[in-house]
Amino acid sequence: MKRILVINANPKLTSLCKSLAEQYAAVAIKKHDVKHVNIGDLNFEINLAESYDKVIDLEPCLANLQEKILWSEHIVIVSPVWWGTMPAKFKGAIDRVFLPGFSFKYVEGKSIPKKLLKGRTSELLITLDTPAFWYKYIQGNVIYKNFKHCILDFSGIKNKTTTYFGPVINSSSNKRKVWLEKAARLGAKVS
Repeated sequence: MKRILVINANPKLTSLCKSLAEQYAAVAIKKHDVKHVNIGDLNFEINLAESYDKVIDLEPCLANLQEKILWSEHIVIVSPVWWGTMPAKFKGAIDRVFLPGFSFKYVEGKSIPKKLLKGRTSELLITLDTPAFWYKYIQGNVIYKNFKHCILDFSGIKNKTTTYFGPVINSSSNKRKVWLEKAARLGAKVS
């Protein structure tokens, strides 16, 4: 049994991302301990206005998100692509939660910080309004590169897989049903 955290990074109250996250969690919970976070339900200041120069207390919802990340062994992030990358509210949550002393630690005399979230894995489910090949090979696959290299690897989290769903815009209800079934299969595959 694995401890899985499923994060819906889409701040909208209803979205394909939310449905994919719920479908994934509903199947994974049959074999694993699963917790779920909808970024849209959290109320916090998204701007890390003082950077790391001044410690600012976390709102209870962000402190709770940190607890869930520490609890987890596998983190599933379900995010839409907005302007090539993640929604601002989710980026704000990362800025506020993935802090020095939590996800990494500066080491004197070294240019690369110590990774504090080692031992965890991740999985990305990405929705987009362009065909996946276009986003990956023409637009540069920015969301994946940002998640993998700048956030997950930097903190010690190993991304195992990335699955793309798109184009969402003008997709049929049958296509969305196929995507939800795929999310269920991904939730069932976690080992």
